[in-house]
Amino acid sequence: MASVVSNLSWSSSSLLQSIGERLKEGTKLPNNRKAFVIFAQKKTKKTRKIILKEDVPDLGRQGQLLDVRAGFFRNYLLPTGKAQIVTPLLLKEMKMEEERIESEKKRVKEEAQQLALIFETVGAFKVKRKGGKGKQIFGSVTAQDLVDIIKAQLQREVDKKIVFLPEIRETGEYIAELKLHPEVTARVRVNVFAN
Repeated sequence: MASVVSNLSWSSSSLLQSIGERLKEGTKLPNNRKAFVIFAQKKTKKTRKIILKEDVPDLGRQGQLLDVRAGFFRNYLLPTGKAQIVTPLLLKEMKMEEERIESEKKRVKEEAQQLALIFETVGAFKVKRKGGKGKQIFGSVTAQDLVDIIKAQLQREVDKKIVFLPEIRETGEYIAELKLHPEVTARVRVNVFAN
């Protein structure tokens, strides 16, 4: 009987079940022994396709799609809330979020380009300083001075961290750069003159 079971193909699982049920009912072998049938199952899927909800060291960054071992996902990532299994709905939501982020980046860049155009068409910003001998001025012109002048003339708030000025210790015309966006830089003229 055991040889019959071993010769059957895997596709005839219903036949295997019926034989197993009959053997379970009490088919006896010589010397009062019972027969046991062991069914082999296919190996389970060892990896899971996941998306990370937050950065995980040595694994990946937030929003990244990965294949990880099932045990790692089940025992670490899922209980700590660091990842979830990818579903078609989740993929659709991710795509919509990426499109929203891209459109927001495009809008911010366009605003920075318009602001750069405004700064460059103004002409030169004039800075007054108390004069010394020749072209020398007392003190120097700083990024904060330029920010204050921009606010007074254009009513625009500019962070002084984005203003890059050369060292200004004399009267004359200088070029300052305003880093409005990683891809947009406005170049403005600064005229320094003594009182």
